[in-house]
Amino acid sequence: MTSDCSLVIRTPAELIAMVPFVMGYHPSDSLAIVGLRGDRLEFAVCHDLPPPRATDATAQELAAGVADAVARQRVRGAVVVGYGPLKRVTPAALRCAEALRRREVTVLDVLRVAGGHWWSYLCGSADCCPAEGRPCLPGDSVIAAEATFRGQVALPSRAELTAQVAAVGGAERAEMVRATERARRRFGGLLTGDQPARHYERLVRQQGQDAVRAAERCYRSGGRLGPDEIAWLGVLLTDRAVEDFALDRVVPREEWRIRLWTDVLRRVEPPYVAPVACLLGYTAWCAGRGALARVAVDRALAVEPAHQLAGLLHEVLGFGLPPHLVLRGRQRPGRGRRRR
Repeated sequence: MTSDCSLVIRTPAELIAMVPFVMGYHPSDSLAIVGLRGDRLEFAVCHDLPPPRATDATAQELAAGVADAVARQRVRGAVVVGYGPLKRVTPAALRCAEALRRREVTVLDVLRVAGGHWWSYLCGSADCCPAEGRPCLPGDSVIAAEATFRGQVALPSRAELTAQVAAVGGAERAEMVRATERARRRFGGLLTGDQPARHYERLVRQQGQDAVRAAERCYRSGGRLGPDEIAWLGVLLTDRAVEDFALDRVVPREEWRIRLWTDVLRRVEPPYVAPVACLLGYTAWCAGRGALARVAVDRALAVEPAHQLAGLLHEVLGFGLPPHLVLRGRQRPGRGRRRR
């Protein structure tokens, strides 16, 4: 993922302290590849370590895919950081480093992090890198404080990141079930009468645009939509033109938009999840929050595997494409603008 507020990194310990804030969570049993431009951390991609019984061909394929994603970011320097036990991290980290070198990406260091310490595979000096490792920076370090001040968050695990986009339950879910039934009846009322199909298309589009604008005003000012407003918006977003309208209005680095689409995603009923999850995924991706974008798109595909935009976003994230390569001319990934 691409960081939306790069920080100056001076030491391996500072880089290790910063990775969770770029990812959005603290990695474990994972391999992170950090891209640097000069002394600035620009992005990081992370994947699980290969399973213990993975074949060499599978592990090589995984390393090649990650190296390709890093190379597409057009950086010349990268650091590989493995999180986990020595026997699992070592082959994965060294294999990934070699794959990067083959793609003419300079590997600045290969590190392992475990138990609050770090080691370098490229340093042979006992004075610099003792056998017991060097201590990681504390959680309240200057680098962590600066990242937090800039609005970056590091959750304890990826599972907690996934939980942030999970459906609400209990009484709130029961209320959304009732609100959704009211929204369905309201939507059906739009389609009554004996008018041409284009009349109903325009009517749904106008209702959808009004609902999107109202939601934006609410969250921009710090508010929160009620159950009926959430349900109505979710129903309207199943119309492709309304979904496109909302996508066109996404602007990078507007945190309130992430709050808006996260709230809507958690509260809509399953049939209305996919468009909203794509809106959150696209918004998070534009903001440089690739990990959040990934879990949002995963949720869309879980409920609707054939959803077109979810599939496109999945490919974009999988290829590691940064927003600036795709958003030239304000064009959405893989979908042309509609004439209004």
